Amino acid sequence: MVNFPKHIAIIMDGNGRWGKSRGLTRSEGHYAGSQAMEKIIDASNELGIRYLTLYAFSSENWNRPKEEVNYLMRLPIRFFKQKLPKFIERNIRIMVSGDIEGLPNTTKEVVLRAVHETENNTGLVVNFALNYGGRMEILNAVQKLIHEAQLKGIEPDRLDESYLMKYLYTSNLPDPDIIIRTGGECRISNFLLWQAASADLVFSNTYFPDFTKEELEEIVNEYHVRLSNIS
Repeated sequence: MVNFPKHIAIIMDGNGRWGKSRGLTRSEGHYAGSQAMEKIIDASNELGIRYLTLYAFSSENWNRPKEEVNYLMRLPIRFFKQKLPKFIERNIRIMVSGDIEGLPNTTKEVVLRAVHETENNTGLVVNFALNYGGRMEILNAVQKLIHEAQLKGIEPDRLDESYLMKYLYTSNLPDPDIIIRTGGECRISNFLLWQAASADLVFSNTYFPDFTKEELEEIVNEYHVRLSNIS
């Protein structure tokens, strides 16, 4: 379909507040968010989205209380243990963007296993942004670019965007067409700073555990209609 988004990225915000609003713990809210992820992954698949990036854990999240961080690091282990067979069955490919080496070993091993076991799948690509920070991503890419230029004797005026982009975590993905943030906050929180240059930004008041296929579909339809009216 013309003017249909290929890549949607979601800042899954509001999990902790969802839990507190229901008399639950923040951790229970995070678990509810992890369960909602499967619903949104399935919805994206049904809608024909080709790439879905989910902001699962930012590099700034390490500043949260230790107990909460430890729970968030255990959550991917539980999530992939439950969901990976379903993803394989549905031909979904798992990718990861971020400083994976900075994750606890057990978490890293489970995540990389999911990436490995789905690498030949050809359906929806689900990219989890884990230990991800946009500024650090760009800084690391610049450092690698400088090293390449020095090593190969490339003059600075010959460098263009393509040189830098191949060192970004998302080098194998198209830039997002739409970035959605749930939870009522209107900022992108160091997420996909380079890649967001031309993306539509959508801010939803819905806490992520309550974010539905219907709301996602409405956002996709509004994007399609808006671009169709422009073209």
